Amino acid sequence: MASFSVRFLGCKVSHVDAHDVRERLLADGHTELDDGADVAVVNTCCVTNEAVSKSRKEAARAARTHRRVYVTGCGANLAAEAFAGLPDNVTVVARRSEETPAFVAGDVGAIGCVQADARLDRVRAFVKVQDGCSFSCAFCVIPLVRGASRSRTAGAVLAEIRRRVEQGHREVVLTGINLGCYRDRTAGYDLPRLVREAGAMPGLERLRLSSIEINHVNDALVVALRETPIVSRHLHVPLQSGDDGVLRAMGRRYTVAAYLRRLAPLQDEFNLTSDVIVGFPTEDERAFANTLRTARDAGLTKIHVFPYSPRPGTATAADDAVPPQVKKERGARLRAASHDACVARWRTKIGRDDLVLVDRPGRGYGDDYSPWLVGANAPVGELVGVRGAAVSEEGILAA
Repeated sequence: MASFSVRFLGCKVSHVDAHDVRERLLADGHTELDDGADVAVVNTCCVTNEAVSKSRKEAARAARTHRRVYVTGCGANLAAEAFAGLPDNVTVVARRSEETPAFVAGDVGAIGCVQADARLDRVRAFVKVQDGCSFSCAFCVIPLVRGASRSRTAGAVLAEIRRRVEQGHREVVLTGINLGCYRDRTAGYDLPRLVREAGAMPGLERLRLSSIEINHVNDALVVALRETPIVSRHLHVPLQSGDDGVLRAMGRRYTVAAYLRRLAPLQDEFNLTSDVIVGFPTEDERAFANTLRTARDAGLTKIHVFPYSPRPGTATAADDAVPPQVKKERGARLRAASHDACVARWRTKIGRDDLVLVDRPGRGYGDDYSPWLVGANAPVGELVGVRGAAVSEEGILAA
């Protein structure tokens, strides 16, 4: 029997992939340890140069404290050379996400003692329904490291949701690389139907989508979200830029007007969050000002800001025209605008009731994914009723 630890960098899909390895090792009879494990699995990210650098540092750190280290995930598939020169106990696993758990488990070696299903190591359960992307945004490396879009069967997804509910998870997050591309053509499922079916799962108390492209925010999905009572009133819709010229250069397949039009039916009811890249090669000050205005017009609150980083194998791999200091300054301005928008939304919660899923001591998220500060005695993993009393820099203070 081996002891192991699993850690991940990057997005929610990376978290799911890391858990799949964890679950397989547990099923094979190995033991998970926070400290002093024999084996470490580091599921990496490659969305920026910084993400690759952090992934290498994490692998190097693990190599000093573990007998064997497996480097998996997007970073391993894109930039195996980024992990060159690490000690001999590091194995870079450049495989598709579906193949990685079996490879790692086979290399570690099963001990013939199959355990029960492993509960997820987080309060909310992330259920991956789709992987890969068949589009080619100029800056994006995901199609290279994840492959073409592919979906799990609806039966497998619904069975996993049922299993997570039985394990005690109150909230399930449907996640994927390009979630709106979900299709199970044999069973006649698209994402709106999957939302409805998952939302009817006995015992499930909250359902959330992780992220969805604006092109997939159509009438059918909007109606499904509104008509499914347990769906969280929160939607994360990447913008990337609020300037039409930059969007064309990015190959994003929509205009600012289309983005605003598709979000309009949700603005009054849903908390809308987003991703934005600052410092794309064609972004000048006018284009950045358009992004600030579009974020405001769309009613976006929390914006995850990424400085543009050229990725190998992409159409813009050789372009990085905006100076780092300009990227930093624009990023700071956009984060400040995002924070102001968040605080304004939080203030609307004062005197109002909400249900908060407590995901760590004293903290949690409401139905619309606004952060709450709750009492230290609030039970982690449970939904608790709260009323907004005040607002701090970190979230809403519960009465």
